[in-house]
Amino acid sequence: MPYTPHVEQHFTGGLVVRDTVIGMSDGLTVPFALAAGLTGAVDSTTLVVTAGLAEIAAGSIAMGLGGYLAGKSDVEHYANERAREQLEIEQKPEVEAMEVMELLQFYGLTPEQSAPVVEALRKRPEAWRDFMLRFELGLEKPDPRRALRSGAVIAAAYVAGGLIPLGPYMLLPSTAAALPWSIALTGTALVVFGWIKGRFTGAWPPRSALQTVLIGGLAAAAAFLIARAIS
Repeated sequence: MPYTPHVEQHFTGGLVVRDTVIGMSDGLTVPFALAAGLTGAVDSTTLVVTAGLAEIAAGSIAMGLGGYLAGKSDVEHYANERAREQLEIEQKPEVEAMEVMELLQFYGLTPEQSAPVVEALRKRPEAWRDFMLRFELGLEKPDPRRALRSGAVIAAAYVAGGLIPLGPYMLLPSTAAALPWSIALTGTALVVFGWIKGRFTGAWPPRSALQTVLIGGLAAAAAFLIARAIS
């Protein structure tokens, strides 16, 4: 019988999707709420567009920088824990060996089954260290290039999302005419974005879409009502 290799299909873009979700969700919601709020206070599309673009620029930089620093922190945290684990293996090998035994038994191995694994790891200090990082601390080695990529993806997604609610204000002469179109476009974008997010994250797409729309709608409604009340 011919052998057919088994190829597992796993989605490997989870981190990129996460960064896109972070950037796009804020990019759709914050400029939309700002535009709605200004519409409740002034009737100037120029002012709305200017303030909206300024917010998109500032928000994308802040969000992108936050993503970059978070990625750098992951790399630094992993390096520190790796050095600490290496030192513990060198200075307290018996204690670390007992921890390996406990971990293996937690996963269902008997002491007799665990002993050869412990001995094999003791002969390979680097593998031992990486085993402890993964199974004791739950740490995966981060990609050192991810910090820059994460920041860029979040910033780009924020800009892409933020331009959607501002589009009608760029094309129409009055805020009263632009607001309904902004609501329609942003609402549609939130539904589509929420649905896609649900498909990628494993959540029920209709529920994810509804949650996204409700969050964006509540933020915009609150900003509009507050601005209208103040003005």
